[in-house]
Amino acid sequence: MSEVRDELTEPTQHLHSCGNLFGCGDEQGTGIIREDIKDAALNRRSADRLLHMDEVDQEILDGYLSARGRARRRLLRASTFMGALAAVQPWFSKLASAANGAAPAPTGSRRTGHGKLHVIQCEKKTVQLGVFDTNLTPIATVESGDTISFPNTWTHFLNELQPGVPVEKLAQWRRDNPGKGPHTIIGPIAVKGAEPGDVLEVRYEKLEPLTWGATFNNPSSLETGLLPQDFPQGQVKYLKLDLHRMRGEFAANISVPLKPFQGTLGLAPPDGWYPPLSAGVTSSVPPGPHAGNTDLNEMSEGSTMFIPVWKPGALIFTGDSHAVQGDGEINLTALETGMKEMRIQVVLHKQKNFAWPIAETPTHWITLGLDKDLNKAMTLAARNAIKFLSTRAKMTELDAYGLLSIAGSFRVTQVVDIVRGVHAMIPKSLFAYALRRQITVV
Repeated sequence: MSEVRDELTEPTQHLHSCGNLFGCGDEQGTGIIREDIKDAALNRRSADRLLHMDEVDQEILDGYLSARGRARRRLLRASTFMGALAAVQPWFSKLASAANGAAPAPTGSRRTGHGKLHVIQCEKKTVQLGVFDTNLTPIATVESGDTISFPNTWTHFLNELQPGVPVEKLAQWRRDNPGKGPHTIIGPIAVKGAEPGDVLEVRYEKLEPLTWGATFNNPSSLETGLLPQDFPQGQVKYLKLDLHRMRGEFAANISVPLKPFQGTLGLAPPDGWYPPLSAGVTSSVPPGPHAGNTDLNEMSEGSTMFIPVWKPGALIFTGDSHAVQGDGEINLTALETGMKEMRIQVVLHKQKNFAWPIAETPTHWITLGLDKDLNKAMTLAARNAIKFLSTRAKMTELDAYGLLSIAGSFRVTQVVDIVRGVHAMIPKSLFAYALRRQITVV
């Protein structure tokens, strides 16, 4: 079911304190930072120094720079584009030579931890259709600091979703499995020593999609999506994905920039969150305090999700690979695909007692609100964001309320998974560098 190899890993730098809360080149006139060179050059701490330099003029820089690669992340901010490049040019030149075939730069000094690499294949004994089944024997057991690689992940309906399959077939598969999601769910994977009250940190290290994706809305009889009554016939549309340019071809004159992420990754849910299909078996559709099908498109490479542990062993479940998704996900789906490889690192934090997941990207902290009522989801996201700032930035809750009103962004994550989602985006750039370094999730 899984293959385990010893491997040096490079844990991301974190300076933790707890609150009780849940290469460079020109391409058609555009400045590009090569993703392979950036990954070799910047760990989270060094990238953070560039992201939060005192003389940042993001408006100027964003006009010149884009980060090239699977996630198209913004990685460098400085007072001027040319000034920033001049400062790092010798360093990046050496890395460019290595990336283009020269001897690679030494990396031993940057590897600060040792863990195991677990390779989890998709096969009948490692996947289920549309459920989190906590009764199953774990397909693997990992330890804090270990890395998990998922090569060649299956698409929806146990890999039956393939280019050319008509929407009528997709709808019939959904009817044949009432109460279940369409997702191919891999798991469970146990985390050694994980207990209720702990928090599992999940770091997204690699997300490489297939060369095609699909978006579809079911016929109205299934009552899925935001507007089933408006489009009774349903539709499926298949897109070719250009992974070099990181764009999907929607039509002859329309292309979509890709931002791969895993739509579903979560732990065994808490008792009573959502009615189970049977004892220990829950639909993969609704997200919750265990994360799961959050469909949070910010969870691209380099991002992290901190998930509360509700059951012994944590029990990781994942699936639902996306090439890109808009906030809201209104027709029912993102650009659904599989992953050539999805790789994560997991770190266990003991007894942090979170109530809800919290996410972090290089540029934002993100709190979630999840409820069947979108207004309640919004309220919950706001309260979680206020609590985050009051406990991490040592602000009064009243000041946090005001700051979020003028500088935070509240976005509708999705409205199609029974439980609706809102996520609060808290920009790290609001805070002076010294204060920003003190603000940590766990």
